[in-house]
Amino acid sequence: MKNSVSVKMFEEAGKYIPGGVNSPVRAFKSVGLNPVFIKSGQGALIKDVDGNEYIDYVGSWGPLLLGHLHPEVVEAVKECLEVGTSFGAPTERETILAQMIVEAVPSVEMVRLVSSGTEAAMSAARLARAYTGRNKIVKFEGCYHGHADMFLIKAGSGALTHGVPTSPGVPEVTAGNTINAGFNDLAGLERIFSTAGEEIAAVFVEPVPGNMGVVPPKPGFLQGLRELTSRYGSLLIFDEVITGFRLSYGGAQSLFGVRPDLTCMGKIIGGGLPVGAYGGKKEIMSLISPDGPVYQAGTLSGNPLAVSAGIATLKVLGRKDFYVELERKSARLARGLAGAAGEAGREMFFTRVGSMMCGFFTGTEVVDYETACTANTGKYASFFRRMLEQGIYLAPSQFEAAFVAQAHTDEMIDRTVEAAVKSFKALEE
Repeated sequence: MKNSVSVKMFEEAGKYIPGGVNSPVRAFKSVGLNPVFIKSGQGALIKDVDGNEYIDYVGSWGPLLLGHLHPEVVEAVKECLEVGTSFGAPTERETILAQMIVEAVPSVEMVRLVSSGTEAAMSAARLARAYTGRNKIVKFEGCYHGHADMFLIKAGSGALTHGVPTSPGVPEVTAGNTINAGFNDLAGLERIFSTAGEEIAAVFVEPVPGNMGVVPPKPGFLQGLRELTSRYGSLLIFDEVITGFRLSYGGAQSLFGVRPDLTCMGKIIGGGLPVGAYGGKKEIMSLISPDGPVYQAGTLSGNPLAVSAGIATLKVLGRKDFYVELERKSARLARGLAGAAGEAGREMFFTRVGSMMCGFFTGTEVVDYETACTANTGKYASFFRRMLEQGIYLAPSQFEAAFVAQAHTDEMIDRTVEAAVKSFKALEE
Protein backbone atom coordinates (compact mmCIF):
# COMPACT_ATOMS: atom_id res chain seq x y z
CA MET A 1 0.00 0.00 0.00
CA LYS A 2 1.45 3.33 -1.08
CA ASN A 3 1.05 6.23 1.33
CA SER A 4 3.77 8.75 0.48
CA VAL A 5 1.38 11.45 -0.76
CA SER A 6 -0.85 11.08 2.32
CA VAL A 7 2.19 11.43 4.58
CA LYS A 8 3.26 14.64 2.83
CA MET A 9 -0.26 16.06 2.99
CA PHE A 10 -0.50 15.25 6.69
CA GLU A 11 2.79 17.00 7.37
CA GLU A 12 1.60 20.05 5.44
CA ALA A 13 -1.77 20.07 7.22
CA GLY A 14 -0.01 20.06 10.58
CA LYS A 15 1.46 23.48 9.78
CA TYR A 16 -1.98 25.10 9.67
CA ILE A 17 -4.48 22.79 11.43
CA PRO A 18 -4.11 21.59 15.06
CA GLY A 19 -2.94 17.99 14.87
CA GLY A 20 -3.28 18.15 11.10
CA VAL A 21 -6.98 17.24 11.29
CA ASN A 22 -10.31 18.96 11.86
CA SER A 23 -11.68 16.18 14.07
CA PRO A 24 -9.43 14.19 16.44
CA VAL A 25 -10.24 10.60 15.46
CA ARG A 26 -9.15 11.30 11.88
CA ALA A 27 -5.55 11.52 13.07
CA PHE A 28 -5.26 7.68 13.29
CA LYS A 29 -3.29 8.03 16.55
CA SER A 30 -4.99 5.10 18.27
CA VAL A 31 -4.04 2.74 15.42
CA GLY A 32 -0.43 3.92 15.12
CA LEU A 33 -0.56 5.29 11.60
CA ASN A 34 -0.61 8.55 9.71
CA PRO A 35 -4.09 9.16 8.30
CA VAL A 36 -4.88 8.41 4.69
CA PHE A 37 -6.13 11.43 2.77
CA ILE A 38 -9.20 10.63 0.71
CA LYS A 39 -9.54 11.86 -2.85
CA SER A 40 -12.89 10.44 -3.99
CA GLY A 41 -15.72 8.05 -3.24
CA GLN A 42 -18.22 6.10 -5.32
CA GLY A 43 -20.82 3.78 -3.88
CA ALA A 44 -19.16 1.78 -1.08
CA LEU A 45 -15.63 2.47 -2.34
CA ILE A 46 -13.21 5.28 -1.58
CA LYS A 47 -9.82 6.15 -3.07
CA ASP A 48 -6.97 7.93 -1.35
CA VAL A 49 -4.50 10.41 -2.82
CA ASP A 50 -1.96 7.61 -3.35
CA GLY A 51 -4.36 5.67 -5.57
CA ASN A 52 -5.30 2.99 -3.02
CA GLU A 53 -8.92 1.82 -3.11
CA TYR A 54 -10.87 0.67 -0.05
CA ILE A 55 -14.24 -0.81 0.80
CA ASP A 56 -15.62 1.86 3.14
CA TYR A 57 -17.31 0.89 6.42
CA VAL A 58 -17.00 4.35 7.96
CA GLY A 59 -19.33 6.13 5.52
CA SER A 60 -18.40 9.60 6.82
CA TRP A 61 -19.15 8.27 10.34
CA GLY A 62 -22.64 7.12 9.52
CA PRO A 63 -24.57 9.48 7.25
CA LEU A 64 -23.82 7.76 3.93
CA LEU A 65 -26.44 5.07 4.28
CA LEU A 66 -26.80 5.06 0.49
CA GLY A 67 -23.04 5.17 -0.16
CA HIS A 68 -20.99 7.87 -1.82
CA LEU A 69 -22.44 9.92 -4.68
CA HIS A 70 -25.82 8.22 -4.86
CA PRO A 71 -27.23 9.47 -8.19
CA GLU A 72 -30.51 10.76 -6.77
CA VAL A 73 -28.74 12.69 -4.04
CA VAL A 74 -26.23 14.11 -6.52
CA GLU A 75 -29.03 15.21 -8.83
CA ALA A 76 -30.89 16.94 -6.00
CA VAL A 77 -27.77 18.86 -4.96
CA LYS A 78 -27.04 19.85 -8.58
CA GLU A 79 -30.56 21.23 -8.97
CA CYS A 80 -30.14 23.24 -5.78
CA LEU A 81 -26.76 24.59 -6.90
CA GLU A 82 -28.40 26.08 -9.96
CA VAL A 83 -30.74 28.26 -7.89
CA GLY A 84 -28.63 29.18 -4.86
CA THR A 85 -26.68 27.70 -1.96
CA SER A 86 -27.64 29.93 0.97
CA PHE A 87 -30.15 32.70 1.57
CA GLY A 88 -30.53 33.11 5.33
CA ALA A 89 -34.24 33.14 4.58
CA PRO A 90 -36.98 30.48 4.50
CA THR A 91 -37.19 28.05 1.57
CA GLU A 92 -39.83 25.48 0.71
CA ARG A 93 -37.25 22.70 0.97
CA GLU A 94 -36.96 23.24 4.75
CA THR A 95 -40.68 22.62 5.20
CA ILE A 96 -40.58 19.52 3.00
CA LEU A 97 -37.77 17.93 5.01
CA ALA A 98 -39.39 18.93 8.31
CA GLN A 99 -42.68 17.33 7.22
CA MET A 100 -40.87 14.13 6.22
CA ILE A 101 -39.20 13.94 9.62
CA VAL A 102 -42.45 14.58 11.52
CA GLU A 103 -44.26 11.91 9.50
CA ALA A 104 -41.45 9.38 10.03
CA VAL A 105 -40.36 9.78 13.66
CA PRO A 106 -43.09 8.73 16.15
CA SER A 107 -42.37 11.29 18.90
CA VAL A 108 -41.74 14.34 16.74
CA GLU A 109 -44.61 16.80 16.23
CA MET A 110 -42.41 19.80 15.37
CA VAL A 111 -38.75 20.02 14.39
CA ARG A 112 -36.10 22.73 14.20
CA LEU A 113 -33.25 22.29 11.70
CA VAL A 114 -29.70 23.19 12.73
CA SER A 115 -26.24 22.56 11.28
CA SER A 116 -24.76 19.74 13.38
CA GLY A 117 -25.54 17.05 15.92
CA THR A 118 -23.63 18.98 18.57
CA GLU A 119 -25.82 22.02 17.97
CA ALA A 120 -28.95 19.87 18.14
CA ALA A 121 -27.99 18.33 21.50
CA MET A 122 -26.90 21.67 22.96
CA SER A 123 -30.19 23.28 21.92
CA ALA A 124 -32.28 20.39 23.20
CA ALA A 125 -30.61 20.66 26.61
CA ARG A 126 -31.38 24.39 26.80
CA LEU A 127 -34.98 23.74 25.79
CA ALA A 128 -35.37 20.98 28.39
CA ARG A 129 -34.11 23.26 31.14
CA ALA A 130 -36.48 26.03 30.11
CA TYR A 131 -39.47 23.68 29.92
CA THR A 132 -38.87 22.02 33.29
CA GLY A 133 -37.36 24.96 35.17
CA ARG A 134 -34.57 22.64 36.33
CA ASN A 135 -30.81 22.70 35.72
CA LYS A 136 -29.33 19.22 35.98
CA ILE A 137 -28.74 16.91 33.02
CA VAL A 138 -28.10 13.16 33.26
CA LYS A 139 -25.93 11.53 30.61
CA PHE A 140 -24.50 8.04 30.36
CA GLU A 141 -20.80 7.30 30.46
CA GLY A 142 -19.62 6.34 26.99
CA CYS A 143 -22.51 8.06 25.20
CA TYR A 144 -21.45 10.99 23.03
CA HIS A 145 -23.66 14.01 22.44
CA GLY A 146 -21.21 16.37 20.78
CA HIS A 147 -18.66 18.67 22.33
CA ALA A 148 -20.83 21.22 24.13
CA ASP A 149 -19.49 21.95 27.64
CA MET A 150 -22.27 20.15 29.52
CA PHE A 151 -21.55 16.85 27.76
CA LEU A 152 -17.78 16.76 28.24
CA ILE A 153 -18.14 15.61 31.81
CA LYS A 154 -17.04 12.55 33.75
CA ALA A 155 -18.59 11.87 37.16
CA GLY A 156 -16.59 10.86 40.22
CA SER A 157 -16.76 7.44 41.86
CA GLY A 158 -20.21 8.23 43.20
CA ALA A 159 -22.93 9.13 40.70
CA LEU A 160 -23.79 12.31 42.55
CA THR A 161 -20.27 13.51 43.34
CA HIS A 162 -19.18 16.86 42.03
CA GLY A 163 -18.69 16.63 38.26
CA VAL A 164 -15.16 16.83 36.92
CA PRO A 165 -14.64 18.30 33.44
CA THR A 166 -12.81 15.92 31.08
CA SER A 167 -11.67 18.76 28.83
CA PRO A 168 -9.87 21.96 29.87
CA GLY A 169 -12.06 24.98 29.30
CA VAL A 170 -15.19 23.45 30.80
CA PRO A 171 -16.21 25.51 33.87
CA GLU A 172 -16.68 23.60 37.11
CA VAL A 173 -20.09 25.20 37.55
CA THR A 174 -21.15 23.56 34.29
CA ALA A 175 -19.73 20.21 35.38
CA GLY A 176 -21.68 20.45 38.60
CA ASN A 177 -24.97 20.39 36.69
CA THR A 178 -24.16 17.20 34.76
CA ILE A 179 -24.60 13.76 36.33
CA ASN A 180 -22.97 10.70 34.78
CA ALA A 181 -24.76 7.36 34.99
CA GLY A 182 -23.95 3.86 33.83
CA PHE A 183 -25.51 2.76 30.55
CA ASN A 184 -27.82 -0.24 30.95
CA ASP A 185 -27.85 0.29 34.74
CA LEU A 186 -31.46 1.16 35.48
CA ALA A 187 -31.09 0.51 39.21
CA GLY A 188 -28.23 3.01 39.37
CA LEU A 189 -30.31 5.63 37.62
CA GLU A 190 -33.17 5.05 40.03
CA ARG A 191 -30.80 5.80 42.91
CA ILE A 192 -29.77 9.03 41.20
CA PHE A 193 -33.40 10.09 40.80
CA SER A 194 -34.24 9.17 44.39
CA THR A 195 -31.66 11.74 45.49
CA ALA A 196 -31.82 14.44 42.80
CA GLY A 197 -34.96 13.71 40.80
CA GLU A 198 -36.61 17.06 41.46
CA GLU A 199 -33.55 18.85 40.05
CA ILE A 200 -33.14 16.82 36.84
CA ALA A 201 -34.34 18.54 33.69
CA ALA A 202 -33.58 15.70 31.29
CA VAL A 203 -31.92 12.37 30.70
CA PHE A 204 -29.88 12.24 27.50
CA VAL A 205 -29.19 8.86 25.92
CA GLU A 206 -28.02 7.33 22.69
CA PRO A 207 -30.64 4.55 22.44
CA VAL A 208 -27.89 2.48 20.82
CA PRO A 209 -24.51 3.98 21.69
CA GLY A 210 -22.09 4.12 18.79
CA ASN A 211 -19.17 5.95 20.35
CA MET A 212 -17.90 3.33 22.80
CA GLY A 213 -18.33 0.75 20.11
CA VAL A 214 -21.88 -0.46 19.49
CA VAL A 215 -23.59 -1.33 22.79
CA PRO A 216 -27.20 -2.56 22.52
CA PRO A 217 -29.61 -1.55 25.28
CA LYS A 218 -30.66 -4.39 27.57
CA PRO A 219 -34.30 -5.47 27.26
CA GLY A 220 -36.42 -3.04 29.24
CA PHE A 221 -33.69 -0.42 29.74
CA LEU A 222 -35.11 2.21 27.39
CA GLN A 223 -38.64 1.47 28.59
CA GLY A 224 -37.37 1.95 32.15
CA LEU A 225 -35.91 5.35 31.23
CA ARG A 226 -39.28 6.37 29.87
CA GLU A 227 -41.12 5.35 33.02
CA LEU A 228 -38.58 6.89 35.40
CA THR A 229 -38.37 10.28 33.68
CA SER A 230 -42.15 10.49 33.39
CA ARG A 231 -42.53 9.70 37.11
CA TYR A 232 -40.22 12.57 38.11
CA GLY A 233 -41.35 15.10 35.51
CA SER A 234 -38.03 15.07 33.66
CA LEU A 235 -37.68 14.92 29.89
CA LEU A 236 -36.31 11.89 28.07
CA ILE A 237 -34.10 12.94 25.17
CA PHE A 238 -32.99 10.43 22.55
CA ASP A 239 -29.80 11.34 20.72
CA GLU A 240 -30.54 9.70 17.37
CA VAL A 241 -27.84 11.54 15.46
CA ILE A 242 -26.45 8.12 14.46
CA THR A 243 -29.46 5.83 14.84
CA GLY A 244 -32.08 8.12 13.30
CA PHE A 245 -33.21 6.69 9.93
CA ARG A 246 -30.41 4.11 10.15
CA LEU A 247 -32.00 1.47 12.36
CA SER A 248 -35.42 1.99 10.82
CA TYR A 249 -37.27 4.74 8.99
CA GLY A 250 -38.58 5.91 12.35
CA GLY A 251 -35.24 5.53 14.09
CA ALA A 252 -34.37 3.59 17.23
CA GLN A 253 -37.52 4.83 18.98
CA SER A 254 -39.63 3.12 16.36
CA LEU A 255 -37.53 -0.04 16.52
CA PHE A 256 -37.72 -0.30 20.33
CA GLY A 257 -41.21 1.17 20.76
CA VAL A 258 -40.21 3.98 23.15
CA ARG A 259 -41.26 7.60 22.62
CA PRO A 260 -38.91 10.24 24.05
CA ASP A 261 -39.96 13.83 24.70
CA LEU A 262 -37.25 15.26 22.44
CA THR A 263 -35.10 13.73 19.71
CA CYS A 264 -31.78 14.92 18.30
CA MET A 265 -30.99 14.03 14.71
CA GLY A 266 -28.24 14.52 12.14
CA LYS A 267 -26.02 12.47 9.83
CA ILE A 268 -28.50 10.81 7.46
CA ILE A 269 -31.08 13.63 7.29
CA GLY A 270 -28.47 15.66 5.40
CA GLY A 271 -27.45 12.89 3.03
CA GLY A 272 -23.80 13.47 3.92
CA LEU A 273 -23.93 17.27 4.08
CA PRO A 274 -23.72 19.23 7.37
CA VAL A 275 -27.11 19.21 9.10
CA GLY A 276 -28.75 18.49 12.41
CA ALA A 277 -32.20 18.76 13.94
CA TYR A 278 -34.07 18.47 17.20
CA GLY A 279 -37.76 17.89 17.58
CA GLY A 280 -40.50 16.63 19.85
CA LYS A 281 -43.86 17.49 21.34
CA LYS A 282 -45.43 20.68 20.04
CA GLU A 283 -45.99 21.88 23.61
CA ILE A 284 -42.23 21.80 24.22
CA MET A 285 -41.03 22.96 20.81
CA SER A 286 -43.34 26.00 20.92
CA LEU A 287 -41.04 27.50 23.55
CA ILE A 288 -38.38 28.10 20.88
CA SER A 289 -37.98 31.64 19.51
CA PRO A 290 -39.76 33.33 17.79
CA ASP A 291 -42.81 31.52 19.23
CA GLY A 292 -41.33 31.41 22.71
CA PRO A 293 -38.51 32.76 24.88
CA VAL A 294 -35.86 30.04 24.29
CA TYR A 295 -33.33 31.51 21.88
CA GLN A 296 -31.61 29.44 19.22
CA ALA A 297 -30.58 30.62 15.77
CA GLY A 298 -28.24 29.84 12.90
CA THR A 299 -27.54 31.51 9.57
CA LEU A 300 -26.98 28.16 7.86
CA SER A 301 -29.77 26.27 9.62
CA GLY A 302 -31.84 24.55 6.95
CA ASN A 303 -29.15 25.20 4.34
CA PRO A 304 -30.67 24.48 0.89
CA LEU A 305 -27.88 22.12 -0.21
CA ALA A 306 -28.02 19.98 2.93
CA VAL A 307 -31.81 19.94 2.98
CA SER A 308 -31.97 18.94 -0.70
CA ALA A 309 -29.58 16.05 -0.08
CA GLY A 310 -31.62 15.03 2.95
CA ILE A 311 -34.93 15.02 1.09
CA ALA A 312 -33.48 12.87 -1.68
CA THR A 313 -31.97 10.46 0.84
CA LEU A 314 -35.18 10.02 2.83
CA LYS A 315 -37.13 9.35 -0.36
CA VAL A 316 -34.86 6.39 -1.09
CA LEU A 317 -34.98 5.15 2.49
CA GLY A 318 -38.77 5.18 2.44
CA ARG A 319 -39.02 2.70 -0.42
CA LYS A 320 -40.37 -0.78 0.12
CA ASP A 321 -37.95 -3.36 1.56
CA PHE A 322 -35.03 -0.93 1.86
CA TYR A 323 -34.36 -1.89 5.48
CA VAL A 324 -35.08 -5.57 4.83
CA GLU A 325 -32.22 -5.72 2.32
CA LEU A 326 -29.94 -3.62 4.54
CA GLU A 327 -30.56 -6.02 7.41
CA ARG A 328 -29.72 -9.00 5.20
CA LYS A 329 -26.39 -7.48 4.18
CA SER A 330 -25.55 -6.44 7.73
CA ALA A 331 -26.30 -9.89 9.10
CA ARG A 332 -24.15 -11.46 6.36
CA LEU A 333 -21.17 -9.28 7.31
CA ALA A 334 -21.62 -9.82 11.06
CA ARG A 335 -21.84 -13.61 10.68
CA GLY A 336 -18.79 -13.60 8.44
CA LEU A 337 -16.65 -11.54 10.82
CA ALA A 338 -17.65 -13.60 13.86
CA GLY A 339 -16.87 -16.77 11.92
CA ALA A 340 -13.50 -15.40 10.84
CA ALA A 341 -12.59 -14.62 14.46
CA GLY A 342 -13.70 -18.06 15.57
CA GLU A 343 -11.71 -19.77 12.81
CA ALA A 344 -8.61 -17.91 14.00
CA GLY A 345 -9.30 -18.74 17.64
CA ARG A 346 -9.68 -15.06 18.60
CA GLU A 347 -11.43 -14.15 21.83
CA MET A 348 -13.90 -11.46 20.79
CA PHE A 349 -17.31 -10.07 21.62
CA PHE A 350 -19.41 -8.93 18.65
CA THR A 351 -22.38 -6.57 18.79
CA ARG A 352 -24.81 -5.50 16.10
CA VAL A 353 -28.04 -3.53 15.91
CA GLY A 354 -29.24 -3.23 12.33
CA SER A 355 -26.51 -1.80 10.11
CA MET A 356 -24.31 -0.74 13.08
CA MET A 357 -21.80 -3.26 14.41
CA CYS A 358 -18.59 -3.65 16.36
CA GLY A 359 -16.09 -6.37 17.21
CA PHE A 360 -14.49 -5.92 20.64
CA PHE A 361 -11.17 -7.61 21.27
CA THR A 362 -12.30 -8.97 24.63
CA GLY A 363 -13.88 -12.10 26.06
CA THR A 364 -16.06 -9.98 28.33
CA GLU A 365 -19.68 -9.27 27.46
CA VAL A 366 -19.86 -5.57 26.56
CA VAL A 367 -22.85 -3.85 28.13
CA ASP A 368 -21.49 -0.43 29.15
CA TYR A 369 -18.44 1.83 29.07
CA GLU A 370 -16.57 -0.10 31.76
CA THR A 371 -16.87 -3.41 29.95
CA ALA A 372 -16.10 -1.79 26.59
CA CYS A 373 -12.83 -0.60 28.07
CA THR A 374 -11.73 -4.22 28.64
CA ALA A 375 -11.10 -4.43 24.89
CA ASN A 376 -7.49 -4.80 23.79
CA THR A 377 -6.92 -1.63 21.77
CA GLY A 378 -3.47 -2.79 20.70
CA LYS A 379 -4.92 -5.84 19.00
CA TYR A 380 -7.56 -3.71 17.32
CA ALA A 381 -4.86 -1.37 16.00
CA SER A 382 -2.95 -4.33 14.56
CA PHE A 383 -6.14 -5.73 13.02
CA PHE A 384 -7.02 -2.32 11.57
CA ARG A 385 -3.63 -1.98 9.89
CA ARG A 386 -3.85 -5.43 8.34
CA MET A 387 -7.35 -4.78 7.05
CA LEU A 388 -6.30 -1.42 5.60
CA GLU A 389 -3.45 -3.10 3.74
CA GLN A 390 -6.02 -5.40 2.14
CA GLY A 391 -8.25 -2.53 1.06
CA ILE A 392 -10.78 -2.52 3.92
CA TYR A 393 -11.40 0.87 5.54
CA LEU A 394 -12.65 0.53 9.12
CA ALA A 395 -12.99 3.15 11.85
CA PRO A 396 -9.49 4.01 13.17
CA SER A 397 -10.60 3.29 16.75
CA GLN A 398 -11.79 0.27 18.70
CA PHE A 399 -14.55 2.38 20.15
CA GLU A 400 -16.41 3.33 16.97
CA ALA A 401 -19.05 1.59 14.87
CA ALA A 402 -18.75 -0.04 11.50
CA PHE A 403 -21.60 0.96 9.16
CA VAL A 404 -23.14 -1.02 6.33
CA ALA A 405 -24.64 0.92 3.40
CA GLN A 406 -27.03 0.09 0.62
CA ALA A 407 -24.06 0.31 -1.75
CA HIS A 408 -22.20 -2.61 -0.17
CA THR A 409 -22.55 -5.68 -2.35
CA ASP A 410 -22.40 -9.32 -1.32
CA GLU A 411 -19.10 -9.60 -3.18
CA MET A 412 -17.66 -6.70 -1.15
CA ILE A 413 -18.87 -8.27 2.08
CA ASP A 414 -17.30 -11.60 1.16
CA ARG A 415 -14.02 -9.86 0.30
CA THR A 416 -14.13 -8.17 3.70
CA VAL A 417 -14.62 -11.48 5.49
CA GLU A 418 -11.73 -13.06 3.54
CA ALA A 419 -9.49 -10.16 4.56
CA ALA A 420 -10.63 -10.56 8.17
CA VAL A 421 -9.69 -14.26 8.18
CA LYS A 422 -6.15 -13.38 7.11
CA SER A 423 -5.94 -10.45 9.52
CA PHE A 424 -7.16 -12.39 12.55
CA LYS A 425 -4.74 -15.23 11.86
CA ALA A 426 -1.81 -12.83 11.46
CA LEU A 427 -2.29 -11.13 14.84
CA GLU A 428 0.36 -11.67 17.46
CA GLU A 429 -0.72 -13.26 20.73
